[in-house]
Amino acid sequence: MRRTVGPPRLFGVAGYKNSGKTTLIVDLVRDLVARGWRVGTIKHAHHNFDIDQPGKDSFLHRAAGATEVVVASARRVAHIRELDESDEPSLDELVQQMRNVDLVLVEGWKSGNHPRVELRRAAAPATVIAGTAPGVLAIVSDVPLADEQLPVLLRENVPAIADFILESVGLSKPRP
Repeated sequence: MRRTVGPPRLFGVAGYKNSGKTTLIVDLVRDLVARGWRVGTIKHAHHNFDIDQPGKDSFLHRAAGATEVVVASARRVAHIRELDESDEPSLDELVQQMRNVDLVLVEGWKSGNHPRVELRRAAAPATVIAGTAPGVLAIVSDVPLADEQLPVLLRENVPAIADFILESVGLSKPRP
């Protein structure tokens, strides 16, 4: 059951390839769910992808030409929609499809005005997003950063990052 009213709150994790976005999102989801929050995720892919499996009925439906395929059971629903390149949904449209969640964590999606942290790693190229993309509220780094104007959160301290996110989107601690 959701603990909030209205549309889910939105917060992103941005960073360049191999910066550790997926690992941080997974760690944040675990932490937030353990605290009682219902969390959804949206990942932006810059390339084609397929989640269907060759030989499965849903794959055969799509191969036959179905534009949309829904697979449903008592425990899960999957909706696969084929799009023209110009039909890529906006982040807002995707969030509107999220049901029964308090918070949506967004992986990638450097464009848009949603609040986010920028993930940096000492071992990865130091291309900076903050200052070029709106909404960056803090930097998450695996090492302390000097001369940074935004707050710097250490990557190893997932609870502190989760606290920052909850505070940034106006969520208080859920009741047990």
